[in-house]
Amino acid sequence: MGPDFETPLPPQTDSYTESALPEKTVETKGPGGQTQFFVEGMDIPGCWWTLFHSKSLNALIQRALINSPNLQAAQAAFRQAEANLQVSVASLFPFVNIQLTPERQRFNPAIFDVQSQPVTFNLYNATTNVSYTLDLFGAIRRQIESSEAQVDYQIFQVEATYLTLTSNVVTAAITEASLRAQLQATEALIVAQERVLNITEKKFDLGGASRLEVLAQETQLAQTRATLQPLRNALSKTRHALAVLMGDLPSESCLPSFNLNDLKLPTDLPVSLPSDFVRQRPDIRASEALLHSAGAQIGVATANLFPQITLTGSYGFLSDRLKTLFEHNSNIWDITANLLQPIFQGGALVAKREATIAAFEQAFAQYKQTVLQAFQNVADTLRALEIDAEQLQVQTEAETAASKTLALTETQYKLGAVSYLSYLDAERQYHQASIGRIQAQAARYADTAALFQALGGGWWNRKPLCKIP
Repeated sequence: MGPDFETPLPPQTDSYTESALPEKTVETKGPGGQTQFFVEGMDIPGCWWTLFHSKSLNALIQRALINSPNLQAAQAAFRQAEANLQVSVASLFPFVNIQLTPERQRFNPAIFDVQSQPVTFNLYNATTNVSYTLDLFGAIRRQIESSEAQVDYQIFQVEATYLTLTSNVVTAAITEASLRAQLQATEALIVAQERVLNITEKKFDLGGASRLEVLAQETQLAQTRATLQPLRNALSKTRHALAVLMGDLPSESCLPSFNLNDLKLPTDLPVSLPSDFVRQRPDIRASEALLHSAGAQIGVATANLFPQITLTGSYGFLSDRLKTLFEHNSNIWDITANLLQPIFQGGALVAKREATIAAFEQAFAQYKQTVLQAFQNVADTLRALEIDAEQLQVQTEAETAASKTLALTETQYKLGAVSYLSYLDAERQYHQASIGRIQAQAARYADTAALFQALGGGWWNRKPLCKIP
């Protein structure tokens, strides 16, 4: 009874974005500026994070896979679903029980209006009971199908947890490296601005600068210093988050420090075919499993409208003496067939079936929404990668220009052509440009990791090295 499940067709599209992607991103000279190629149909490696070529990052991920409570919880939920499936499968077979009942009774014949003395006696009963429900209309088989779908759901929940965990570790490591580099550049910028302020104050004391110039330098220095503490706070929070991802307390975790220049930017970026994509995302597959389970429940509710036949039987021995319990004359047995046909239950069974149909429609709508959000996720990430490369190019050009300006100003200062204040101002501009370039570089690394996550993380290609423990 009920509908046979069919996997929904993938969206009929051959692109993730409304305009075609370029074959490659722009190239920029400098760290993280390599050209990235969008390779359509390229498969995704199971250990995709190894493409960043960081031994420290690889080691952290292995620690996280072993110690993460979230992953352990997902694995336990999977084992629970497997056990529940076995419970459903058991309903296909007869239930057999053995019952041993020793009794001691006192019987008074006076209750039957017989004038006799009460009798005290023992009664021993050893019986094997068998019960079997015929699955004529498939309620049990549909329930098994629903339980199997729940197992599939938990499998893909484990994969989704695995993917989220590894992606979070990679992103946190990139963020940690970015914040550390920004801190160093900001601290250098503060030193440069302090020197500018010191010279401006001396010029003011000598009448060579106005009070307004001093206040302007003080304001600029204070604004830069104000960015320092949020950066330190963000760095601490990132390392605390990394510790928790490792399954450690923040106070007890031993974490390495990361450097953006130690990470290698993957240059070949996979772009899965949209027709294959829906089979790769764990969240889509999990939503599909829930849809399958909801469809099977319609069959269960439909079958419950029809007759249910249960066969029961017992075979055993009954005696008032233990030594004669298993003799032939003590043998007892019975066989019973029970047919149950619901006639009137106030519409409860029909309402339950309608509820399962509505639940199926809800699951189908949620499945479609999951697919839409997955395609949006990929589209956003692909466009971000294209823009990240352009942004890094702009920021690198700004840093390069600032560096050339600083070098030229330094030469002119040594020749006495410009003031020391001009040299310090050029140094300040260079440090500010460096911060912008660091942020752009980190964004490119992070969005590269986000693409691998958005495309499913290659769980179907996972090697033994990065299998779930």
